[in-house]
Amino acid sequence: MNRLTFDDLLRWKAEGRSFHLIDVREKDEHYHFNIGGELMPLSEFNQRAGRIDLSRPIVFYCEHGIRSQIVMQRLQMRFPEAELYDLEGGVAGLERE
Repeated sequence: MNRLTFDDLLRWKAEGRSFHLIDVREKDEHYHFNIGGELMPLSEFNQRAGRIDLSRPIVFYCEHGIRSQIVMQRLQMRFPEAELYDLEGGVAGLERE
């Protein structure tokens, strides 16, 4: 499983690297605090997974990294060639800073 730190994510943005950022938390969590990207809650993932653009790397994030790992595993089984990353530790640590 590919993991990405928040510093790596910031570096990718600074370098202008093309990637898709997806928050798999629920709507209320996303609106409370987020780092951008598309909201695709785990509860809706199965219905929406077919619409994900797999032509560029995808970084998933959630609160602590558990739900994003679940989503990554599901997607990796369906699309083994996809370049998928999990934001290490989720956004929980970022909220406290």
